[in-house]
Amino acid sequence: MDRQPTLSGEGLVLRPLEVADRAALFEAASDPLIWAQHPAKDRWQPEPFEAFFDAALASRGALLIQDGAGLALGTSRYYDDDGSRSVAIGYTFLRRSHWGGGTNAQVKALMLDHAFKSVEEVRFHVGRDNLRSQRALAKLGVELLTLPEPDPRFPPETYCIFRLPRARWRERVLSKRKVNRAKTLFLGHTPKLITLMTPPRRNQQGENHGD
Repeated sequence: MDRQPTLSGEGLVLRPLEVADRAALFEAASDPLIWAQHPAKDRWQPEPFEAFFDAALASRGALLIQDGAGLALGTSRYYDDDGSRSVAIGYTFLRRSHWGGGTNAQVKALMLDHAFKSVEEVRFHVGRDNLRSQRALAKLGVELLTLPEPDPRFPPETYCIFRLPRARWRERVLSKRKVNRAKTLFLGHTPKLITLMTPPRRNQQGENHGD
């Protein structure tokens, strides 16, 4: 699969990470609270960030997340692709100004839609203390995965591994489309308001005057 596509959503663009993005991405990452629940809690500092950025470039799977005006919001990455079988999505972070809205969900949807054109399964490696990310993934219908041999990069005492099969993602997308279609039909057939008419008034000569 193409691990560095350009993906566009509503007010959002994901494009291949470039060397020239270093300063802009560091500015987005230099907030200690972004990393408070992450295993790499010091990634907001220059030296750990440099290692993170260099690894992202070397992976040839990293994407820069930008808003419609070109502001760097964060990054995410495709990695560990196993032919048509699976790929992992991770190393994701966003500015806190874009937490709690629809940005993360849209990033995940764009990346999952792209990945599932080529693979059967997407995996996620999430820090055990990163409850925020785990809750976000739970909304996608992921399953906890136990590997027969632990991955030394993601030791089980520090990380959880989740999997999302293509069939489950497509069921979720189809279900969401049905809900949206139902909402559209409902809004397009809003019942007409009934206007209550007041009884006509009579003047002193007995003539009727309507309002």
